[in-house]
Formats: sequence, C-alpha cells, structure tokens
Amino acid sequence: MPLFFRRKGSVAVVEIYGVIGAAVRVPTYARLFDSIAKSRKYRALLLDIDSPGGSATGSDLLYHSLKRVAETKPVVAYVRGMGASGGYYLCCAASQVVALPSALVGSVGVIYLRPILEQLLGRMGVEFSVFKGGRLKDMTGFWRSPTDEEQERFQGLVSEMYDTFVSVVAQGRSLDTARVEELATGEIYTARRGRELGLVDQLGDFNLALALAAGLGDTRPRPRYLRPRVPLGQRLMGRPASSYSALAGLSADAVRLLGGGIYYLEPSLAWGEHWRGGG
Repeated sequence: MPLFFRRKGSVAVVEIYGVIGAAVRVPTYARLFDSIAKSRKYRALLLDIDSPGGSATGSDLLYHSLKRVAETKPVVAYVRGMGASGGYYLCCAASQVVALPSALVGSVGVIYLRPILEQLLGRMGVEFSVFKGGRLKDMTGFWRSPTDEEQERFQGLVSEMYDTFVSVVAQGRSLDTARVEELATGEIYTARRGRELGLVDQLGDFNLALALAAGLGDTRPRPRYLRPRVPLGQRLMGRPASSYSALAGLSADAVRLLGGGIYYLEPSLAWGEHWRGGG
C-alpha cells in the first residue's frame, strides 16, 4: 500500500502586538511579510494579533502586504486579546479569523487626533510666527484652532478613510457594504458577538488557529515564529530600564500627538504600554 506524506514545511507565525506604526514598525513588518510570500519553507501564515490599531496608512500598507502573501499561501488571523480598528483591518486580509471568546474585535472607524494648545501657549507667553505658501498649509498646526473651512476639510479626509475601511471589511468578510456600515460605528465587540455579526469565523485558542492554518496549507501544525531583527547595538546593550528610557518613551508619544494624524485606532489605548508594545 502506498504511503502518503504531507508536504514538508511549517506555518509562519508573526506576532502583531501593540500599536501599528509604533510598537509594530510598518516598513520592517512589510519586508517580513514579503519574505514569507516568496519563501517555499512556509506553507501558511498565522497572524497572532493583540493590537488596538494605529496609523491608518500603516495599517493599509501592511494589509496590502498580507494580501500578497494570501496570493501564494493561506493566511489565518488569531486574535488573542484585541483586534481592534487597524488590528482588525489586518484580519480582513485573512481567509479565516479565529479569536478567543473574550477577545475584543471591531472598532471599525477612523479618528483624527490633533491637540490644540492655543490657550496653554498663551498662558506661557509663547507665540508662533507662521509664514506659509498656500492658505491651508498650517491647517494641522497645534498652535491654533481650525477654521470652519478646515474642519470641513478634515471631515472630508476622515470620511474618505472611513469609506476605505468599510470597503476592506466588506471585501474581506464577504459582507454587503450596507451591513458593514451598520457595524462600523467605531464600537468594539466581544469575539463571541463578533462571530454573530460576521466579523469572526471561529472561537478558539492559538492551537485551534494553528491547526486550521496547517490544514489549509497542507502541512503539519509546526509553528515557526518570525520576528523582526533587533539591531546589533540593542542586542548588545539590552533594553534600558532607566528613568531616562521612560522619559524618552513619553517624549516620543508627545511628539506623535503634537504631530496629529489619521488613525485606525481604539482611542482609549492611544497612550500607555500598548503604544510602546508592552501590553
């Protein structure tokens, strides 16, 4: 009797932990996904997600990188804690979404974060002198409030990004656009509720997701964890635990906030350990 063996290979596992664009460095992960798409060693890709989302453009870039992987091998998404906003955006590149029943999914929506420090700067006696070419060039400036026209332009940008998100969910989950718009209120759901709404395929743990990815890839459920390379200097020095490091992290967060931006992000987690990847 002839013996049949499954093809050799393994399941590539990539962890998406933290805010996309901060803890999840977009160019690095995009290159990682491209290498998986081209490699014959991996028969499937399993995304292990615990992310509140992040940069809208970063989420979109990683989504398209994952779609290229899906052209050559199956992609399965597993939500272990949170797959919200941009984190769920990535789920839409997968053929199957598995989540723990208590995990949180959804938050389909867009938010524009922009600080306005006009009153604070006035109390401090700080003034800004702005010279510009183009009347809307400083519309994102934190030193003043937006005009009515600028508010309208901002809302137009947000609405366009929102429509893109809705389209991605509708295509990835095979749902009608009108149905997705009903769900796309920006709220988060438990995975159990998400399954009822069509946002999740199966409830289960990592092992279930791994077995599913292996079955779709016609290989053994043998995970191969792939992580971005850590620079040599950081490996030699280790992660600094000083108060200076903590202050540097806070300073980086402040710079991001002052810069403003459009995010696929669950806003309650815009700060804290999830931003720096410690959640």
